[in-house]
Amino acid sequence: MANQYLSFVLNKSLYAFDVHQVQEVLVYEQPVKVPCSASYIEGLINSRNQGITVINMRKKFQLPDAVPDKKTRIIVLEIHKPTDENPDHISVFGTVADDVQEVLELGEQDIEPPPKFGNAISADFIHGIGKKDDKFIILLDIDKIFADCKTAE
Repeated sequence: MANQYLSFVLNKSLYAFDVHQVQEVLVYEQPVKVPCSASYIEGLINSRNQGITVINMRKKFQLPDAVPDKKTRIIVLEIHKPTDENPDHISVFGTVADDVQEVLELGEQDIEPPPKFGNAISADFIHGIGKKDDKFIILLDIDKIFADCKTAE
């Protein structure tokens, strides 16, 4: 059975999130800065009357900064973040992508385990490496990436 992933570009590399955790893709707008927040937090945006914390994945992964352009997008994600009161709690975050590509279908045979070395990002954040049409796609584990992030809730 194939799984679907939303692919996107970050620092000229191809990444993907499980499509079931993607709420929507927005044209980039400058988030409102939040004082005293972590360096990788861009700020807040308003989408559907909801404040959404926007994460700069370049900063989170210690990649070089880039100036947003007409291809820059904010991918809005639903993250499973259990709390003491609600083990099924879902938080909503946005993440900045240089460009959003397409929804890909990858079967288990198309996915290899994450490499143990040579990554610009921590192997803890990588679910696997997908292969499609001679391209490698880094499949990210968004629950782990956003585990230490706070929402605007």
